[in-house]
Amino acid sequence: MPSFHCWMVAGFLAAASATAQAQPLDIAAPMPESLSAAPTAPPSLSQLVARALTYDSGLQSQRLDSRSVAQEVPMAQAGLRPRLDATAAYRYTDADNIYTDNPDDYPDEVYDDRVSGRTRNTSWELRMTQPLFSLERWRRVGKARAQLDAAALQVAVAERDLAVTVVETYLDAYQASRKVGLLIAQRESLVLQQRQAQRAYDLGIGDRINLLESQSRLDQAVADQTSAENDLSNALSDLERLTGASLTFDPVLVETPENLDIAPESRPLESWLALTRDNVQVRLAAERQRVAQRDTGIRSASRYPELNLVVGYSDVDSNDPLSTSNDLSASVEMNLPIYQGGYTTASIRQGELTAQAGAATMENERRLAQQEVRKRLLSMQGDLRQLEALQRSVESGNLFLQAAIRGESLGLRDLVDVLDARSSLYDLRIRVIETLCLYLRDRTYLEATADQLDTTTLAEISSILTRVEKTARPSNG
Repeated sequence: MPSFHCWMVAGFLAAASATAQAQPLDIAAPMPESLSAAPTAPPSLSQLVARALTYDSGLQSQRLDSRSVAQEVPMAQAGLRPRLDATAAYRYTDADNIYTDNPDDYPDEVYDDRVSGRTRNTSWELRMTQPLFSLERWRRVGKARAQLDAAALQVAVAERDLAVTVVETYLDAYQASRKVGLLIAQRESLVLQQRQAQRAYDLGIGDRINLLESQSRLDQAVADQTSAENDLSNALSDLERLTGASLTFDPVLVETPENLDIAPESRPLESWLALTRDNVQVRLAAERQRVAQRDTGIRSASRYPELNLVVGYSDVDSNDPLSTSNDLSASVEMNLPIYQGGYTTASIRQGELTAQAGAATMENERRLAQQEVRKRLLSMQGDLRQLEALQRSVESGNLFLQAAIRGESLGLRDLVDVLDARSSLYDLRIRVIETLCLYLRDRTYLEATADQLDTTTLAEISSILTRVEKTARPSNG
């Protein structure tokens, strides 16, 4: 009986082993149910930027500030126009003077109220002042106009920065959604392979190392998917804050093309550098320097005299008949500050230093723009080279996966080889998407630095992303 029992066990194991060898492990990557349906197309990038330009509260604040600064011009011009003031007063006086001290010398009844020393006056006055010469006021108009130009450029800078932020956030959302799609497919494949490894281990035809390897890869894929989903949620939240629209980026399993032909930048470096010498950021710094120069001119003009024509009319009604009067006057008044304790000299010096700082800031902005162009051009060249290498790697990885699957079915390869090949292929596709998005970010910053970011650029970015999209089920992987 013991011998017969041993033979039965041996026969069962042999049959199980033969069955396992006769039916190769099914390790073809399944299409996840969540990706099998037609995904929603990504929102239009141009429409998102246009929506953000009308929705973003930060940009609205900049525009309102610009409108506020615009009021500096009529305020400065008002200083050159006539000024009309009206004054009304009631005055009670209890005085000691020659009349109150010598009442007997003024017996006439006309002087009764004056001799008492108590008078009550009601008066009103109109006074018009017309500046005839004021260098300081003329220069304030020039400064106000420079401030208006600077405010308009500040809005332009804010619009450019907002557009760049929207594009960058859009690419973050796109990259995260495609990464999630690839990681979902990778996870489903690893789940199936982990089950197959567990079955092989239970049947005694696999080892524990393969089982632990497959479980480790599965856990890593789950962690990577969770991280990518968090990135996608953050990007969508940022897009909603910028545009006010609740957007959807469905996870998509993309089969990255083997030959994504992106032409290198044909414009020479010198041409890009020439565009940066007068970009919006540099013009803003130059305009701010001009504001500082105009302010210095205003401070210097305070040393010059100011000449005004003053015309006035007053009406005084009093209980003292001798104080009642109607007066019309005209005068030319000159005001010349002579000494203010060194304030004017210090103020002028402060303005000069501020103007010098503005000149240094303008030169710094120009250098930063040129450095940004050089950096982005070099980065774009490296991105394209890396993208070409990754596309070749994807092609090689796909061939290696097919060979590994065939070798495993023939017993020449094991499950770990197939697992490595499939996981590496998914990782390569993820890197292709990441490198492509990095290239598009560099391109966006380059165009923005040269004031070339417009609807055409956004359409080209969308066109490149559309060429990558192949939502059909991959044949191998």
